[in-house]
Amino acid sequence: MNYIDLRSDTVTRPSKAMREAMANAEVGDDVWGDDPTVNELQELCKELTGKPAALYVTSGCMGNQLAVKSHTNPSEEIIAEWDSHIVKYEIAGPSFISGVQVMPLKGIRGVLNDGEVREHIRPDWYHYPKTSLVCIENTHNRAGGTIYPLDEIKKLRKLTSENKLKLHLDGARLFNASVETGISIRDYSSLVDSVTFCFSKGLGAPVGSILCGEKDFIVRAHKYRKILGGGMRQAGIIAAGALYALKNNVNRLKEDHRKAKQFAQELSKISFVDIDLCSVQTNIVVFKTAIDASGIRTELSSKGVLLTNEGIGRMRAVFHMDISDDDLSKAIEAFKSIE
Repeated sequence: MNYIDLRSDTVTRPSKAMREAMANAEVGDDVWGDDPTVNELQELCKELTGKPAALYVTSGCMGNQLAVKSHTNPSEEIIAEWDSHIVKYEIAGPSFISGVQVMPLKGIRGVLNDGEVREHIRPDWYHYPKTSLVCIENTHNRAGGTIYPLDEIKKLRKLTSENKLKLHLDGARLFNASVETGISIRDYSSLVDSVTFCFSKGLGAPVGSILCGEKDFIVRAHKYRKILGGGMRQAGIIAAGALYALKNNVNRLKEDHRKAKQFAQELSKISFVDIDLCSVQTNIVVFKTAIDASGIRTELSSKGVLLTNEGIGRMRAVFHMDISDDDLSKAIEAFKSIE
């Protein structure tokens, strides 16, 4: 069976043109710093973000954890939204790798209230861990691909600067936010000390993410990448896929957003679905179900549609370049047939 795979935008397959770019990539030894394709990718990401340095890494998780490690010292504390990727999906990485404690704060659609963040910055007292870093996510996965408003990031930038804290942006799907709002990657990046974004999600490359920041920060991150086993040799083969994605697959993200919103509109008409249409801002649709989500998932799978369920009554669908308009229609009809 050919499945309509809405589990994630990580399931995309490289196009023929991307595969050709990868097959023909110039390569060297990136551990020695002489892989020309990796270097080209890092230079392009520096230009896009306006940051002085960039480091190609295997995954968004690695990029985030390198950022935490490079911005903090053991026994300190970081602040992050309680449903963010760093908190939910990175296997206690901050404590395991960096020896820091996480203060998770509940946001609204993934957006932290700067006043609440201020209240949770630890005073300088013998019994407390030092607050050293605030992490935000744009777009926010578990909130449904919601966009972090630029004005809210500006508030956090002011707050962290006043308190001598670092601000990290997990921008795994930052290009989705940029395409939808018209705000450039550079404008988002200018407000934070470090930023990651993924090539293997909506951009459609098979492997990799980037971490960008100041030069001394990236020097530290580079060393920690080595410690974690992230030194890659002829990595230009996969970096070429990322380069192709940046040059060819950004503007088409609007199509994923259109399909996600159309899908959400149709699902909102189904009796057992509870969906906040205002939260569907990019390519992710998160919704509640009045009946067991795992049962829905199983039935949809038998009809050739794959989704994820997150708990008894919560589901997620993610749209990406491998989902056609015909696939969209079939997925909607499969849902309606359950009612």
